[in-house]
Amino acid sequence: MSRLSPAKWLLALAGALALSACGRMIPPGSPGAPLPGRPQAATPRPPLPTATPTPGTPVPTGVGPAVAAGLTLGPDIDSLLPTDSPRTALAFRAFRLSCPSLTRRSDQSGLTSGSDWQAACTAAASWSEANAREFFRRNFELVQIGDGKAYATGYYEPEIAGCRTATATCQTPLYKRPADLIEVDLGLFSDSLKGKRIRGKVQAASFIPYDDRAAITSGSLAGRGLELAYANDPIELFFLEIQGSGRLRLPDGGIMRVGYDGQNGRDYTGIGKLMKDRGLIQAGSMQDIMNYLRANPPQGVAIMNENKSYVFFRELTGAGPLGAMGIPVTPEATVATDPTLVPLGAPVLLSLDRAEPNGLWVAQDTGGAIKGSNRFDTFWGAGNQARAVAGGMSARGSALLLLPIGTYARLSSQTPSSTPSPTNVAPTPLR
Repeated sequence: MSRLSPAKWLLALAGALALSACGRMIPPGSPGAPLPGRPQAATPRPPLPTATPTPGTPVPTGVGPAVAAGLTLGPDIDSLLPTDSPRTALAFRAFRLSCPSLTRRSDQSGLTSGSDWQAACTAAASWSEANAREFFRRNFELVQIGDGKAYATGYYEPEIAGCRTATATCQTPLYKRPADLIEVDLGLFSDSLKGKRIRGKVQAASFIPYDDRAAITSGSLAGRGLELAYANDPIELFFLEIQGSGRLRLPDGGIMRVGYDGQNGRDYTGIGKLMKDRGLIQAGSMQDIMNYLRANPPQGVAIMNENKSYVFFRELTGAGPLGAMGIPVTPEATVATDPTLVPLGAPVLLSLDRAEPNGLWVAQDTGGAIKGSNRFDTFWGAGNQARAVAGGMSARGSALLLLPIGTYARLSSQTPSSTPSPTNVAPTPLR
């Protein structure tokens, strides 16, 4: 890398600024079956009231993606927090788990700093989970980003058949992150590119895009000792990649857990929409997609290769799967969001036209397909029930963000020059 001048770097990288990573693509489908013993609302909740500026209330006008999208102070939090949802306790547990990272990390949205969360995190350390609703009521205020109109999908931790050593029936490799995959912070070369990162590799004196899915699945990485494990079914592995982590069910009955360890830097393409637009499938559920790919092998391979993104894995030996904050995600409490608009670690209140996802969640993860202030991907855990709900999750409604009390007033009092700018914030790794 040191052989290239900044000018050459920028020239080589100019066409590759738009990245998505292990974006999760779970197409819309029919509502999942009720989950016995799992927190859920009995019926879909009505949309949250749209927040409108109260006369005389200052409106933040500072710099930052979330402020630029428009912030409105929401209604009194006590009037909207659900009183009958076990998910509130799960959200409290997830928030408390996030605190060590939350109080240290930089916020890409520009809404908060680590110190803003300290009071709530200190309170959470000794607070009783049984009184979780009161914790959120006392420590947070509701803020609407943009128009507050939310769209939520779902993801899960898949379990597929696999092996540590290739066999005749188990030979599709899961690759470790290659040493020549380089991530570049473009802000080091130009102030106008602060906050932007790309991935690729050095070839001769040029920085070029990394191998795409078609090249990698055709064997471009073979023979380099990068095989972490193998999968029985390349289609199941494709969907495991989209989820970003999962479990391999080994021949001896053991389980190998694998997690995201980088992405090739190529754009993510959701093949469900692509197939629906072409009339290849009707409903667009994950099951529809899989059925078509299995029934049409040559066309299926070509369609999967249209998603040029490819995910690399590492073995997880502790708790998992891990989210973008570097901590284990919590089933039915973790939600993936766009970190440039929603602070990682912040609670979010969803009120949607499906019963299962309503209530409080905590932003602990990201995804390449999760873009926008009110776009959410809800995590449902592992197993057949989780797969059924996540695979058919497509819900619309309203969302409000929970921020530490006083955040809105602080943002309203700041001038554009004094508001934290995302260009001065260290971005989280691409996912």
